[in-house]
Amino acid sequence: MNGLTDKRIAIAGGATGIGAETARRLSSDGAAVAIGDVNLARATQTAEEINTNGGRATAIQFDLSDDAAVASFVQQSVEFLGGLDGLFNVGAEMRPAIFENDQTVLDTDMEIWKRTLDVNLLGYGRTIKAALPIMLAQGSGAIVNTSSGAAFVGLPNRIAYSVSKAGINALTRHVASRWGREGIRCNTLMPGLVRSDTQQGMGHTDVEEQVLKEIRHTRLGQPADIAATAAFLLSSDGEWINGQAWSIDGGLTIRD
Repeated sequence: MNGLTDKRIAIAGGATGIGAETARRLSSDGAAVAIGDVNLARATQTAEEINTNGGRATAIQFDLSDDAAVASFVQQSVEFLGGLDGLFNVGAEMRPAIFENDQTVLDTDMEIWKRTLDVNLLGYGRTIKAALPIMLAQGSGAIVNTSSGAAFVGLPNRIAYSVSKAGINALTRHVASRWGREGIRCNTLMPGLVRSDTQQGMGHTDVEEQVLKEIRHTRLGQPADIAATAAFLLSSDGEWINGQAWSIDGGLTIRD
């Protein structure tokens, strides 16, 4: 990958899964990374792995639902990295107590809605709000958000999750439209079913089997598949791409 050497990138939700794999990929392509996550132990483990392999990384604990914590994460990232060229938003509220009780608009408790939107959507708004002035001051910056195909396929359940992901797509278009002419790029990744730590921990083998029947590919996704695309969009190679939502799902969804 060209265009990542000496880039300074903050990852909001980089302790495990797609976030951790993206941190590794960015580092292998020459970027320095600040790995933020509520799970400091796993974020530290990922950062130490990168440093051991010759990269440059640090771990920072924060919560996407906490204004002050988000602002501190971005500030600590800038202090460690010496600036900020990119932001990768990948964190989400996936705890079973929330995710498994996110059903239909009739039977999903409002507290499930509030927590899901507070982390998945408002959390991204918080990180962008904190990072954007830094990027604007230097005249450039790349933001990559993580949405989902759930934003547009019309799931019969997961209403709060789906709405939060649709909101991320709208947030992405807003940022690209408002600040694109000032050097800011903002794009969205929409992964399909990825066999990450979180997904495998849920034990939804029936869902995996169903997706494999429908997918236009021979396998399910891996975190590395998403990491490769995130790295491209955060690099100088992707500098003419702005305001886009890319489906990375092995052809599960095909749309204009």
